[in-house]
Amino acid sequence: MKLFKLGAALLAAFTTFAVPHAASAATAASKGKVLVVMSSANSLDLKDGRKYSTGYYLNEFVVPYRKLVEAGYEPVIANPKGDVPVMDPNSNNKMFFGGDEAARADAFKYAQGVDLLKKTKTLASVVAEGTSGYVGVFVPGGHAPMADLLTDKNLGKILTSFHDTGRPTGIICHGPIVLLSALGDAEGFVKSMIANDGKANSFAKGWPYAGYRVTVFSTGEEQALEGPGGLGGNVQFYPVNALAEAGAHVDSVANWHSNVIVDRELVTAQQPFSAAEFGDVFVARLKAAKR
Repeated sequence: MKLFKLGAALLAAFTTFAVPHAASAATAASKGKVLVVMSSANSLDLKDGRKYSTGYYLNEFVVPYRKLVEAGYEPVIANPKGDVPVMDPNSNNKMFFGGDEAARADAFKYAQGVDLLKKTKTLASVVAEGTSGYVGVFVPGGHAPMADLLTDKNLGKILTSFHDTGRPTGIICHGPIVLLSALGDAEGFVKSMIANDGKANSFAKGWPYAGYRVTVFSTGEEQALEGPGGLGGNVQFYPVNALAEAGAHVDSVANWHSNVIVDRELVTAQQPFSAAEFGDVFVARLKAAKR
């Protein structure tokens, strides 16, 4: 795997992100349903026209998902097409599990055993049914959300409903880019960001998350991946710039260090190495909201 050639020093720096060894099923008396929104995309268009094969990140999905289940919550998975989400093969690496090969293998096995990944709902059906039956919403990362979720109108309606009712919304890594779907004209905003025409802000009026403190995969981290052995090209725009242009206050820490930010109902995390902390904070927010 060539994507993250960061060496032994990076592996040594992150030794606390292993997946819990025991997976317990949700309790019979569920604490509530949590909507897990995933991408239907398996590739991302790059600036030069090339495509990067992607999907959800293994630890960004499994670590928080598992914490939700073990805390007694009932996940329901949905994506735009109602199809089976694809895993980014680059994420199936022990680097994201503190260098622990057994933890990586355990996480992969766990993901393979999540039957709900094969029984996804469409986002349109979630909108049609309404979101009142969910206590929270969780969006894992990977580059895939930048390909479809950021302009998905159904997701925009879903996120706005959680925002309006103050229910916990947890999003990690590239995932926070999906907050753009709540713009009045997300497609216009994204086209403007790609064109770099300086007009994106004109599409941002009325955005529900204006003024929120958030984090997302940092520009420095993205640039570290752009090149041979990584993405093999440049993303069309940086998530940090897009969220800031829309009106969010984006906070980043040093590359590859855990960073989780809570602002009102929104919990965001910077990258894969934030997965364990993010899962704990999100579960805590769900518990606090219920009280």
